[in-house]
Amino acid sequence: MTNDWLIDVLADLKAFADKNEYAALAVQLERTANITASELAAHEVGALQREAGAWAEWNAEATARHH
Repeated sequence: MTNDWLIDVLADLKAFADKNEYAALAVQLERTANITASELAAHEVGALQREAGAWAEWNAEATARHH
């Protein structure tokens, strides 16, 4: 995943919130990190599906040309 830095930044912010006793902020940052991880994973899956679809289309066209 190329955007792991987002998770790292959120983890750093949460550590700051924990250290400085900003409990509500820490909870919210943890939720945000979880949502971010889910969004990034979904985006990656979508990209892989689009790539697989493009490959299948190319393969079908190549097969049709040779028959």
